[in-house]
This record gives sequence, structure tokens and C-alpha cells, in this order.
Amino acid sequence: MSKESRSGAQLENGASYDVVVLGAGAAGLSAAVFAALEGVRVLLVERTEFLGGTSALSAATTWVPNTRFRDELGAKDSEESVLAFLDRAVGNRAPRALREAFVKRGPGAIHRLEDETNVRFRGRPFHPDYLFELEGSTAFGRALEPVPFDGALLGDDLKLVRPPIPEFTILGGMQIDRDDIAHLLKMKKSPRSLAYSIRIVARYYLRKWAHGRDTRLLMGNALIGRFLYEARKRGVEIVTQTKTTGLTPLEEGAYRLTLEQSGQSFDVTATKGVVLASGGFARHPVKRQTMMPAPTPRVSPAAPGHTGELHDIVLGLGAHYSDSSAQPCYWAPVSIRKRADGTEAAFPHFVLDRSKPGIISVGRDGKRFVNESRSYHEFVSAMYAADKDGSHIPTFLIADAAAARKYGMGMIHPGTKNFGPYIAEGYLTEGRDLGDLAAQLGIDGANLSATVARFNEMAKQGVDQDFHRGETVYERANGDATHDGPNPTLRPLGKGPYYAVKLYPGDIGAAQGLVTDENARLLTENGTVIEGLYAAGADMNSIMGGVYPGPGITIGPGIVFGSIAATHAAQRKTARADRIAS
Repeated sequence: MSKESRSGAQLENGASYDVVVLGAGAAGLSAAVFAALEGVRVLLVERTEFLGGTSALSAATTWVPNTRFRDELGAKDSEESVLAFLDRAVGNRAPRALREAFVKRGPGAIHRLEDETNVRFRGRPFHPDYLFELEGSTAFGRALEPVPFDGALLGDDLKLVRPPIPEFTILGGMQIDRDDIAHLLKMKKSPRSLAYSIRIVARYYLRKWAHGRDTRLLMGNALIGRFLYEARKRGVEIVTQTKTTGLTPLEEGAYRLTLEQSGQSFDVTATKGVVLASGGFARHPVKRQTMMPAPTPRVSPAAPGHTGELHDIVLGLGAHYSDSSAQPCYWAPVSIRKRADGTEAAFPHFVLDRSKPGIISVGRDGKRFVNESRSYHEFVSAMYAADKDGSHIPTFLIADAAAARKYGMGMIHPGTKNFGPYIAEGYLTEGRDLGDLAAQLGIDGANLSATVARFNEMAKQGVDQDFHRGETVYERANGDATHDGPNPTLRPLGKGPYYAVKLYPGDIGAAQGLVTDENARLLTENGTVIEGLYAAGADMNSIMGGVYPGPGITIGPGIVFGSIAATHAAQRKTARADRIAS
């Protein structure tokens, strides 16, 4: 019996595969492609209707040090320097052996993709590590980004790529990257930028007319599109909207998988290995409440398929979670807005507003509590650390009128002139002065006025004596390079009106996951290898131990350990596999 899925692939009851990959984000697609490169039969199973997971929604920055892009950019780096940096950042929150495996084997994985597949990256000339104050950090050479991809090459498979977050697009679905944004913001001042902007907008409408959506895939969509193209080319069988309900051990590390699709059940066999890459526990109805700090984030900007149901299965087979992570998840502050269709949009505040001049963040007590220019993960960690009786969840991002219009605030794009709709629906709060703003939001008004007064005095000097904002290369990079002042992140808040957006914790990926060895094999609590079971991506306990030292530290290790897991499984020698192959 077989059933055709949305992807066009067919499940055959009783079919045998060498490697089965469960989950089709960046880690899962990496595992599928690398297994196929080894010449084995591969099945990729995705429980949702789209491929890509949270990776498809992200910028897809990929942190893999010491690739050939380091040399192309002229960066000075080494394995020793990277490991020293990670040792200082991560410490004993995750095993050093995993960091060593990543650093030593990461470049080879990227180079094999570059040399043998259509998955392509490029280095940015300036993309600093987040913990730039630590010895061993670099300003460029470690963070890669996917090269844009023509989604038309996917044909009908284009519909399988998870669309970007609507609020991260313009004109009803046009994807833009940081280069596009720079030109769009300057198009009234620069003939070159105007021509560039007209060209990309015109091409967008032509592509949307011809294909129903934008085919110029950027960032996360580009990465997933490239992996999908290569997986198809290599003969990977892909099924979507398919749930894994059972995993039964057989002899020699083989497994029988029970898969449910359209209400029907199918049994298939993996003779060499099963790779878990389902996105972690974050949407598990019980684990979300027990493993995350209180208050549990109400909304998540992550993709919807991260149910953690596979974890329930493998925990029953002897796998276990790490308990040493600094944080259970990787965080970003999010603002929430109702869409026209009634759904809620959770917008991650990564770098576009928090660290800009004329903007601060306070709790309900009206006091600053964090260096606003720190990474999104550290920002939310500080929210939880400061939260008392709901005093800092939500927190409030506050800007004067000039800053709000120039830089935007969350879903309000830079340069927006009419704030009326955002105010009317409650996304944005406007106060004629600080006292009025505080009264509307339930903030201590006296403290807020005192906070702004002190901040303004410090901003005039360009020195944040309280939280040291703008003192590292990373922090200054997220400021405004055109700002006329000693610190690109600091400017006194001007006269009213003032504007505020509420920020909540948002989980963007699990950090706490299943314990593995350096070959991505699941381990029992006593350290015994569970033969034939592997984990990558957010299913695997993060090698960063819940610390966020640089951009792309989820996707980079996800791709690398996806390659490690798949290659190890494909090369695993078993009598059963050899018998079936013959």
C-alpha cells in the first residue's frame, strides 16, 4: 500500500532504507544530502507541509570557522583560537569533545557542499562574534551566509519551501536582505540606490506573476531551497505531512519506523541509521512548561513542527537530556501583533532597533536593566533575570519620535510616517510626554523620567556608565554608523511624543537537547552508545551549552553535525545492511 504525499513521493509499506532522517530543517536536509553523497538510499520525513523548519524563517547565518572564506576575506584565525574562544564562552556547559569535533570537521563539511553540490555560501566582510569582549573573538571570517537561489529551478517543489515570516517581507511577499535594505533606505538620495530598488521591485512582480510567489530566495529560504534542489538531484525520497509514531529497535542498530500519513500507517526500515532532526522540544505541550523558565513564553517565532514527540519515543529507548545548559532555549525578544486573518505574528527584535540611538528599554519599574546592544539571546536572558512579579515581562522598548521614524520599531518599518494604524490596534503606544507614556503602560513614571534624564547625560558623552552600551565592536556594529556622535548606539532622547512597543521572551530554538557523542550518536545516561540512533540540530544538545557566542551558532553546528551523523550512519558496517544490499 502506498500513499502520495504533498511532495509527490510515495511511501511503500515494508520499504527498506539505509538512512532515514526525521525532520527537514537545515540539519535534517544536511543529513539527507550527506547520506546521499555516500551513495546510500535515503528517506527524509517531515511532519508539516513545508520543508525548512525555523531555518527557513531565519537569516540562515552559518557559523563555521576556518573555511576557505576566512582566507578569501583575509581573516586571521585558527583552530586553537576558535577553541580558546569557545572554551571561554561555553566552559563546562557542554562537552569540549563536541566543540573539537565541530571545529575540526566543520570546514570539511562546508567545502564538500561547495565542491560537490549546489549548496553555496559566502563570507561577509564584517560580521562580528557576539561575545566580542572575549579573547579569541573575530570581526569577520567565521559567519557565512547562503548565496541567493533561483527558486524557479525547483519547479513544483518551490511550494515545499516554508515561506518567510510575512512581516520580514515587503510588497506582499518580497524577500529582502541587508544589501537590499541599504539601497531601499537610500533610494531618495542616491540615483544608484534608486535604480537598484526599481530593478529588484520590478523583477519581484514579474516573478510573482509567473510563479505565484517570489522566486528570488534569500537567507533561510535560499539555504533550504539549495538543500532541497540537491536532495532531489541525489535521489533523496521526501515525504511531508508525515508523523513518526513508532521506532522499534531491530538487530545491529537497525530500526523499524511506523509512519502515519493521511490517516494511514506505514512501516519502513532503516538498516544503517535514523537521524533525529525534528527541531527540539520547544512546542511539546508538557516539556515547554517544565523545561522553560517561568513565565513560559506564550508565543514563539519558531516554526510549528518542533513538537518534541520524537523525544518521547527515544527517551523510552534510553536517550536522555543534558542538564548543564545555561539556558534551555535560544531567545529573542518579540513583539506581538494580530494579523488581518486573526493569527498572531511574533516579530523577533534582532538588531534593527534595540541598539539604535534614541532608544532604550525599561521594565515596569521604569529603570533600564540591560545593555540594549547585547545579543537578542542575552537580552531575553536579562529579562528573565530581572523579572520579579511580572516586572520585566513584558519589557518596554521606548523611542523618541525621531528614532521611531528613522529606525522603525519591530513591525514598523524604518521610514514609516503614519503610526496611526499601529497605535489604534495597540501594537504601538504613543505618549505626549514620558509621564503620559508611563501612565498608559503602567510604568513607574518618576523612575522613567529619572532614567531618561540620566541616560541623556551619559549619551551626550557617548559613555554608558551603567551598562557599557556600545563598547564592543559587535555592539557598535548594531548602532547607526551615520550617527554624528562619539558612540553609534547612544543619543539623548529628545522631546515628546514618545513611543513604546512591548517585548516578550520568544524561543527561537532549543539549546537543551539529547546527549550525543562527537559522532552525533545518542547516549544513555551511563554513556553507552545507542547504536543506529543519531541527533542533529535542535534535537541534539547544543555544543554551545545555551550560550550564544556568535551569529549562526545554531545553523552552523546543525549542518556540520547533520553531515557527521549521516556520514557515520552511511558508513556503518552491519551484516543486516550488507545482506539487504546484496
